[in-house]
Amino acid sequence: MVEGENPRYVGDVEPAEAWRAIVDNSKSYLVDVRTVAEWTFVGAPDLSQAAKELWRIEWKTFPSMAHNTAFFAGLAQAVSESGAQEVYFLCRSGQRSHEAASLGVSAPEITALGLGVTFFNVAHGFEGPTDPATGHRGGVSGWKADGLPWRQS
Repeated sequence: MVEGENPRYVGDVEPAEAWRAIVDNSKSYLVDVRTVAEWTFVGAPDLSQAAKELWRIEWKTFPSMAHNTAFFAGLAQAVSESGAQEVYFLCRSGQRSHEAASLGVSAPEITALGLGVTFFNVAHGFEGPTDPATGHRGGVSGWKADGLPWRQS
């Protein structure tokens, strides 16, 4: 992280690549932008092997799915307090997280930090697409399908 640099958005990385970075780089963090309901009932990544906490900041709030106007303020606080250099964004399928990460580089709360943090989107998200054969998520691609650590409440 270099002071005075602008944040940048790199784009998609595979879940295993994000996991490896979170484990190997003390300045890499994961933000789960799903809703409280999703964290509670579907589960969430378990970062205990990396000795890190998952940042849980809703991009859209349940049940209205209205945009969380405090999202970037919460993210800026987490980035500032942690000294993060890389932040990986995760949602159910990779769509909300892409939106949050790509818009984050120009959010005033983030740019005001003056830090050269890099944002990545975790491709396929936590559950990935629906399996056409079963109608279920979590088995085709994504964090769960890749066998990465996760917990359910």
